[in-house]
Amino acid sequence: MVRFKHRYLLCEVVSDDPRCRLSLDDRVLGGLVRDTVARLHGTFGAAACSIGFAVRYLNAYTGIVLLRCRKEFYQLVWSALPFITHLENKGHRYPCFLNTLHVGGTIRTCQKFLIQYNRRQLLILLQNCTDEGEREAIQKSVTRSCLLEEEPGEEELSDGEEAAEAME
Repeated sequence: MVRFKHRYLLCEVVSDDPRCRLSLDDRVLGGLVRDTVARLHGTFGAAACSIGFAVRYLNAYTGIVLLRCRKEFYQLVWSALPFITHLENKGHRYPCFLNTLHVGGTIRTCQKFLIQYNRRQLLILLQNCTDEGEREAIQKSVTRSCLLEEEPGEEELSDGEEAAEAME
């Protein structure tokens, strides 16, 4: 049996209108990408990308989208993304574009990249702060994200200390 390899495109929906992100739907976005691929690459592109194409993850609040497609044809999808200029949903048309952040072979590599990307964005936001209240709120969110990663290691250390105390 042959395993089909996929590529995952991690994208960000960029729009000036905040209602654009909140109106995101995976079926609407998937149909928009399929239509754009068909418009640019014809019936071959539509057929090649429709086989393994799926919207695997969509976060309407952050505008992060994870698209899955076959490894052989991911460049067709990737080349069509800059030509998406608007999003239509529920009778409204919102101007937006998709910014491709990362192309990976697994969902896990895309998640790792997204964590690093968000940290960099928070640090840039921290440097551009003018108000002290904003700066403190961002610093708290950064330290919380760092502490969440370090907690499992600290728990193992505290378990080891408890075991050492129990042995004495």
